[in-house]
Amino acid sequence: MTVDVQWCATHLRSCDGRRRIQQGRQLHQLLLKSGLAASIFAANCLLQMYTRCSPGLHDARRLFDEMSHRNCFSWNSLIDASIDSGDSTASLQLFHAMPEKNEYSWNAIITGLIKLSDLSNARKLFDEMPTKHRIALNAVLHGHFRSGRVHDAFNVYKRLNSSMAGKSSPSLDTFVLATVISACADLKSLSLGRQIHSQIIVNQVDLDAVLGSALVDMYGKSEDLNSARSVLNTKMESNEFSVSALITAFSKCGRLNEARRLFDSRHEPGIALWNSMINGYASCGRVEEALIFFRIMMKNRVNPDSSTFATVLCVCARLALIRNVVQIHAGVLKHGASTDIFVGSALVDSYSKAGYWNDAFAAFREFEFADTVLLNSMINAHSAHGRIEEARRLFDQIEDKSLISWNSMVVGYNQNGFAAEALELFSEMHELGIELDNVALASAISASASLNSLVIGEQIFSLATTYGLASDQIIATSLVDFYCKCGCVFEGAKIFEAMGKKFDEAAWNSMLMGYASNGMGGEVLRLFDGMRNATGVTPGAVTFIAILSACCHCGLVEEGLGWFDRMKKEYGIRPLVEHYSCVVDLLVRAGRVEDAVLFIDCMPGDGEAGMWTAVLGGCRAGGNRLIGEKAAERIMELCPGQPGAYLQISSICAANGDWNGSERVRSIIQERKMKKYPGFSWINR
Repeated sequence: MTVDVQWCATHLRSCDGRRRIQQGRQLHQLLLKSGLAASIFAANCLLQMYTRCSPGLHDARRLFDEMSHRNCFSWNSLIDASIDSGDSTASLQLFHAMPEKNEYSWNAIITGLIKLSDLSNARKLFDEMPTKHRIALNAVLHGHFRSGRVHDAFNVYKRLNSSMAGKSSPSLDTFVLATVISACADLKSLSLGRQIHSQIIVNQVDLDAVLGSALVDMYGKSEDLNSARSVLNTKMESNEFSVSALITAFSKCGRLNEARRLFDSRHEPGIALWNSMINGYASCGRVEEALIFFRIMMKNRVNPDSSTFATVLCVCARLALIRNVVQIHAGVLKHGASTDIFVGSALVDSYSKAGYWNDAFAAFREFEFADTVLLNSMINAHSAHGRIEEARRLFDQIEDKSLISWNSMVVGYNQNGFAAEALELFSEMHELGIELDNVALASAISASASLNSLVIGEQIFSLATTYGLASDQIIATSLVDFYCKCGCVFEGAKIFEAMGKKFDEAAWNSMLMGYASNGMGGEVLRLFDGMRNATGVTPGAVTFIAILSACCHCGLVEEGLGWFDRMKKEYGIRPLVEHYSCVVDLLVRAGRVEDAVLFIDCMPGDGEAGMWTAVLGGCRAGGNRLIGEKAAERIMELCPGQPGAYLQISSICAANGDWNGSERVRSIIQERKMKKYPGFSWINR
């Protein structure tokens, strides 16, 4: 019987899964009987079949060891299989044992090690690579950027760029350039981005769609819109993504009208342009218009993609539109986007923010494999619900932690009152050489404020300065809050004033709350006038907490009540518990205890224990026993087992000369075995 090697090779290539392994073994037996299995071509075909179909690499490795002759293809096939199985040690051993290595060998091992997060060995091999190739360079750059080692990535690029001149240099490859330009965009490193753009022009590198879009995106993120438009108007290969990048840039600078004109100028805009406009409206806070634009898109029969669903879900989460979230979830299932990791992340985030924890967990469980993005969302969800131990458990499960993973955990600790743990994790990030961004640094400064540690906070600010982030708006805002919480209000005011025209709502609120928490009510009201006259800033819920607190400190009862009313009617802000508490405190301090009780009775719900405690304190100061007893009853209903209310009633009785009543109340405390533990300062620990 004559056996055709080509026929066998074709059928071996068709074996593409474990269910076809038996067919592959039969072909192997056929080749052995015919004596053709010894040929290097047939052996390599068999080797590839076993790497694809056989569980583990045992069969492939045995065949490889039995091969009388091996070429680069043989070695490369087994290296690829070792990488796919996640065994970086075996792949490295094979690579070092290779008698001869070709370009594919170097690219395969370096990109494979990056894929397996073995950055140190990948970098070492790249440095040893005899002729640097664009594929290996791009992989090394991506690996450094992904792990947060941005400066190391730029150093690799700069060193290679200076050592290899001319168009043949891999540093001038369009994909490599696009990677570096994108990193400059994310870091807002405009000066380095301009230098690379100059190199592109000098070396006459063709601006394809990928590189052109990256340049437009970089200039847009750096708010240099003239340069972004200039790139778009060159002879670059214009496409939807480059136009989309410019629309995004206009939106981020608040120039939505220009973004809309650019969108309207395109004939039959595709999904990328629709997504950029929806994103633009959402990022500018015009979330209702983002939803309207989404509905217009659907009416125009433009099929949404994963990016559309993720953005619209985030919009619904911000508006607490749980019904819309459920409807969009149905659309996600209908369009087959339920397996997309970013959509899954948005679903988890949307349900958790709306308070539907079980639905968030159900959305998470739909994924067989949870990657870093989805796990980050679950960390945020657990943290938002006070489940910080669960958040840490998920964080520890992530093998390839991204910068967002670290930031999510640091922020989670900080928001749940674990400031020391937040700083400890931040310190670990720094020791591991992870490139810190403004979110990590701002969170650490905030944690220092919670601990009242002026020294640690200022050390972290010095670190931010070394990263070139001293003037970053997020960090500056956290510094204002930090100094005010540490009692250095005037230092906070200096930072605030140095921000110039970069005041956003968060910056205004930090300064307002800083003045309010330090009892400087007059400064709060003066600054609030400035905020109302500023362009592009609208007072929010946090703003009015500061205003009401200021009115409370200054004894401006009518003004405070007036602002509470205007907050609801003029600004459309639904009062939070904090707003109600401020008004109760305002009335109690003014001696209007009856009005405070009436206000609590008229508000939604039963009021919090803190409000009734304020009323009880007012009754104690004014000797109002009747209302004091009512307040005490409500506190005991809301916080049974807490002796504080009983002790205050006892004090009111004593102040009115009712010593028997005072003694009876204290007897109740003893009978119910309630204990009042003395407070202490963290200084005394």
